[in-house]
Amino acid sequence: MSAPKVGQQFTAPGRGGGLLDVFRRRYLAKLLVNKELRVRYRGSFLGLLWSYVKPAVQFIVFYFAVGVFLRMNENVDDFAVYLFSGIVAINFFSEAFGNATRSIVGNSALVKKIYLPRELFPVSSVWVAVVHFLPQLVVLVIGALIVGWRPNLLELGAGVLGFVIIAVLSLGLGLLFGAINVLFRDAENIVDLILMVATWMSPVLYQWTNVTDAIGTGVLWQIYQANPLTAAVELFHYCFWFPGTDGTAPLPPGLLWSSLFALALSFVVLGVGQLVFRRLDGRFAQEL
Repeated sequence: MSAPKVGQQFTAPGRGGGLLDVFRRRYLAKLLVNKELRVRYRGSFLGLLWSYVKPAVQFIVFYFAVGVFLRMNENVDDFAVYLFSGIVAINFFSEAFGNATRSIVGNSALVKKIYLPRELFPVSSVWVAVVHFLPQLVVLVIGALIVGWRPNLLELGAGVLGFVIIAVLSLGLGLLFGAINVLFRDAENIVDLILMVATWMSPVLYQWTNVTDAIGTGVLWQIYQANPLTAAVELFHYCFWFPGTDGTAPLPPGLLWSSLFALALSFVVLGVGQLVFRRLDGRFAQEL
């Protein structure tokens, strides 16, 4: 083993550049992504095709339960596109957030043996979620094209903004709960509860008008709109579903401002998550 060079500086855990170190060592992130994909589909017959099978089954169940049995397809034009665009958005958040939370504990062998920027693990988990998001996006685009999807630049931009909100929010929450999960494994159960609530507290299975009919447009409505996932899902609807309605479907009031607020709040969550992560980073190897 070669001796360290004179003047070589070692970086203590939690004292590095944080997410900037991930960007500088992005080749390591690619290696972690490839490793996670290989491990996940090892011995699997379908492999990456599960990215199509799982959302397809989820869509069929929700479509018949909500669309047919509760007759939502009679009240919402192109309900299949409306539903699937929401499912794609919420699935991306669920996988990115859930896997990022478990990423440090799941890679405990690497954390204990060598030092590398620990943010690499949550970032690679979000990256893997993007890999699984893309096949679902392709299916969504094909379905939208069949019903006459002809988006303009504003509508396409809304879809990109919704993606950014979800990615930033899930990474911030993943850093926060991923660090806490090393000390208290109850964090995983809390995250599972958050993900379960997220599906129903975002307009995936219903329209925003159902919410205003039930609670009005007062304080509760403002709280509902403050949820970044609500804005992100509505942006996906605006991108993929709204153009197929010939612009006749009602949009939630203040969608632009709620989207900008969601983006700003997501970056605040990312900052808080990074701060907590770096404060606890030095204890990871010891606690694991």
